Amino acid sequence: MNYRLIIFLVAIIFGVVMSMPSFLQTEKGSKISLGLDLQGGLHMLLGVKTEEAIKSKMKSVASSIKFTTDDNDIIIDDLKINEEFVTFELLDSDETEYIDKMLSEIEGLEIQKNGLNYEVTLTELEQQNVKEYAIRQAIDTIRNRLDQFGLAEPNVAKQGEDKILVELPGIKTAEDEKRARELIAKPAYLQMMAVDEKRADQVYTLSDAEAAEYGNVILTDINKKEKHLLKEVPILDGSMLTDARVAFNESNQPIINFTLNSEGAKIFGNFSGDNVGNRMAVVLDGVVYSAPVIRERIGGGSGQISGGFSIHEAHDVAIALRSGALLAPIKLLEKRSVGPSLGADSIKASMIALISGFVLVFFFMIVYYGYAGLVADLALLANLFLIIAVMAMFGATLTLPGMAGIVLTVGMAVDANVIINERIRELLRSGASIKTAIEKGYANALTAILDANITTLIAAVILYAYGTGPIKGFSLTISIGILASMLTAILGTHGVYDALYARINKSKDLRKWFGIKEGTK
Repeated sequence: MNYRLIIFLVAIIFGVVMSMPSFLQTEKGSKISLGLDLQGGLHMLLGVKTEEAIKSKMKSVASSIKFTTDDNDIIIDDLKINEEFVTFELLDSDETEYIDKMLSEIEGLEIQKNGLNYEVTLTELEQQNVKEYAIRQAIDTIRNRLDQFGLAEPNVAKQGEDKILVELPGIKTAEDEKRARELIAKPAYLQMMAVDEKRADQVYTLSDAEAAEYGNVILTDINKKEKHLLKEVPILDGSMLTDARVAFNESNQPIINFTLNSEGAKIFGNFSGDNVGNRMAVVLDGVVYSAPVIRERIGGGSGQISGGFSIHEAHDVAIALRSGALLAPIKLLEKRSVGPSLGADSIKASMIALISGFVLVFFFMIVYYGYAGLVADLALLANLFLIIAVMAMFGATLTLPGMAGIVLTVGMAVDANVIINERIRELLRSGASIKTAIEKGYANALTAILDANITTLIAAVILYAYGTGPIKGFSLTISIGILASMLTAILGTHGVYDALYARINKSKDLRKWFGIKEGTK
């Protein structure tokens, strides 16, 4: 059984079937997505305000201190967040040892004590780590949000020290562009904050500075009609959120149901149980969405956000909450749109290069190697179909550098057959039989082919691992092309020769079959 030919034919059928939706652009089937440079879209350069990540970190530290002290019945007073510091006073000197131990277990803190007064900040090393992590987290968060938004293969990559490059292929309407930009920039910082019931009636008379003296902040509601005096240190924040989904209330208005992790559920339950009759505000990005009165202990670690959302707004907010809050705000530094006409020109130029290269190689192989060149051309054609098929199967994005990689693969794919054909011709000239020449020709060429392709494949993998979007596209097509060419050139053409051996041996016309004039035994 000619297993080589069977595998080759299966590969050809697979390549043709899987690549047809991409060539014909049908609605069904897996297709290759076109990159920003080929179909147009949105290019943005974002800056990360890393200094804000320090403030967010200190709020988390303050929340941890409050929860731990409340949970262990330790009384502290005047807990405040002052820029990059958290300050508080311990009222019972007997608890000093416990507080010191608790703070020492929080990594990266610098602690200063003046009697029972504590001042906590981050070490310089921890501040640098927080800033770097904020950038990495912003990249992951933005990429996650865009994936859930439904965009195919957005490119999100770090650029410089504190900048992020975002490329969004397929963004064509102003409405889609606005939604994508708002989704990217939305901090999605969820907090549960206690209302200061003692001073709530003073909310319209206190200034922000006066509120801060009491350890409070003044925030307005979503409709900008009502102010709320809230304790600055949140009860919990969105870092404890595990899920957020769009739902509908009794009035059929969109709301967002959220779920907390075990730690958040415990804090939520304890606070609500201890504060029945008081109010707790649901705050998203510094805006109060609701401030209901707690009627009973709220267990289960779930809640909801309502605020007159449209369906689109609720969907985008839920995506932002699920993907996580941005630790530091981002700002738009540069924006430009790439028109689809430019993409069409790029595709046209790339296709001309691809077809020209293919045709030149195709005819050269036939003229120089005869029917053996035609067999190599068949392998080359199968190689192209396999590249498109594999990229479509995995939903890869084709960029202009990726097109260049395909053009380069045309030359590289035929290289293996050139080596094999030359080895066969050498053996035929030395007097070997056709059968021996074919078998030994493949065996002798195998080492050289594997060495060349494996080293190139290693380089392509490294480029993919450490490169950005365009480089990834180039390395991806090269990698797939190398693997496909090793299948088609080494296994596929060998199977074709096995199937045609009787005809070649009967013909004895080596000029026609292998492009040489010398006879054989």
